[in-house]
Amino acid sequence: MRIDVHQHLWPEPLLAALRARNTPPHLDGWTLHTASAPPYAVNPADHDVAVRTALLDADGLDRALISLSSPLGIEWLPDATPLLDAYHEGVTALPGRFGAWAAAGLHTIDPTPLERALDAGCVGLQLPADALLDPAGYARCAPLLAVLERRDAPLFVHPGPHPAPPDGAPGWWPALSPYVHQMHDAWHAFVAFGRAAHPNLRVCFALLAGLGPLHGERLAARGGPARRQIDMDAFVETSSYGPRAVDAITRVLGVDLVVLGSDRPYATVPDFGLGEAFDQAAGVSNPERLLYGKKGRP
Repeated sequence: MRIDVHQHLWPEPLLAALRARNTPPHLDGWTLHTASAPPYAVNPADHDVAVRTALLDADGLDRALISLSSPLGIEWLPDATPLLDAYHEGVTALPGRFGAWAAAGLHTIDPTPLERALDAGCVGLQLPADALLDPAGYARCAPLLAVLERRDAPLFVHPGPHPAPPDGAPGWWPALSPYVHQMHDAWHAFVAFGRAAHPNLRVCFALLAGLGPLHGERLAARGGPARRQIDMDAFVETSSYGPRAVDAITRVLGVDLVVLGSDRPYATVPDFGLGEAFDQAAGVSNPERLLYGKKGRP
C-alpha cells in the first residue's frame, strides 16, 4: 500500500465551523482570513473529496493521511474545541482511502479528546512544531505524548503559526523561512530533549525536518557527538523537496527513515528519480513502520 503521510483537506464540518467565526482564522465564503497573512482565496476543488480521490489515482497512491492546517493556529486558540471537534468529525468520515492525524488543543492540555480521536480511527497525533521547541514544550505536551506511547501511535510534527512576513515578501516566504526554521529547531529539540523524555515514541518530522539532519558535521564541530547513533523511530517526510535534498538526507539517515509526504493541495507528489527500491521504501515500507511499528499493520 503506497501512502502519502502529509496532505490537507478541509472537510465540510470544518468549513462550516470556520465560516461561523468572525475572528481569525475564519472563512468568508472561500476567502481565508488569518492573523498573519493577507486574505487568501481558497480553491474549492482543493477540498472537494471527489477531486482529491481522483488525485490519489493520478499520483499512484493507495492512501493519504489528512492533517489539520497547523499554520492557521487553531490548536493554540482558547476556543479551539468547536474547530477541533469539527475537524475530527469530518476527517473520520472521509472515504476509506483517506486516513487522518488527530489534532489537540494546546491552550489547555487535555488528553481525553485525543483518546477519543484515536478510538475513532485517527492514526496518531499531529502537533505544531512551535509546541515542541524546548524542554518546557515537551513538559506541557507530555500528557499527549504519553497517550501516543501507551497506544503505540505515532507523532507527526508539522509547521505551526508564524509571524506576519516582512512587507513586500513574496508568497513563498512562509514556506521557505518560518516553516523551515520551525522544523529545523524542532528536530534539534527532539534530539536534545524529546527522545530522552519519550524513549518509545515514533515521530515523523515534516519537510525533511527543515534539513536539520544534514547539520551533523556542525553538531560534532560544536560539541555534539562526532557520530550520533541513528534513531530508527525518528522519520522525516519529503514534502516540497526533490531528488537532491532527499538524496542528501538519505545519505545521512539511511533510506529506512524517509517517508513519502506531499503537502497536497499546496504541493505535488514528485518523482524522486532515486529508483524503485527507494520508492518502495519511502512510499510503502517506511510509512508502515512509522504508523504501526514493530507490530505491523493490524
